[in-house]
Amino acid sequence: MDIFTGIYLAVLIIEMIIRAPLNKKRKQEKMSEQRVTNQEKTILGLLSLGGFFIPLIYAVTNWLDFANYRLPAWAGWLGVLLAAGTVFIFWRGHADLGLNWSPTLEIREKHELITRGIYGVIRHPMYASQWLLAIAQPLLLQNWIAGFLNLLVFIPFYLLRVKAEEQMMLDSFGAQYQEYMNKTGRVLPKM
Repeated sequence: MDIFTGIYLAVLIIEMIIRAPLNKKRKQEKMSEQRVTNQEKTILGLLSLGGFFIPLIYAVTNWLDFANYRLPAWAGWLGVLLAAGTVFIFWRGHADLGLNWSPTLEIREKHELITRGIYGVIRHPMYASQWLLAIAQPLLLQNWIAGFLNLLVFIPFYLLRVKAEEQMMLDSFGAQYQEYMNKTGRVLPKM
């Protein structure tokens, strides 16, 4: 395993550590609404495959070595920089969102619309962090399969999920969320 593969796996472990306490507390909360479809479950499963399981297989076996490629060292270090941005945005998003976070489309009984911290600038920092990771992955895991599979799955997930999530938030928070949408960008700050 090279340093860039190790850094990618470290990012995954850090994300799990960040999410673990919130996930444990979230499971104790009552949900007032859930909009989880079979399509979403399928895509979430594919994201786990492309972002975790295939990279893990790549890291600990030589099964995917036939699809390796080599980039200059600066490209790997650019991947490290993007991965650092991933961790920061992921952490900040979870810190600001707290128990309002959910891995699926759910609204808690005591759900709040969070518009402070990183959410004062962008509406979807979790997705922003995952965009960075999906772009960093082929720089860190220099393999046509392990490097690009997550990006190929994340694109349709993002396109389907954000639309559904924003509709759920509009249904739950109405004009307050619409005003919030007018002030913030989805994954990049509004200019």
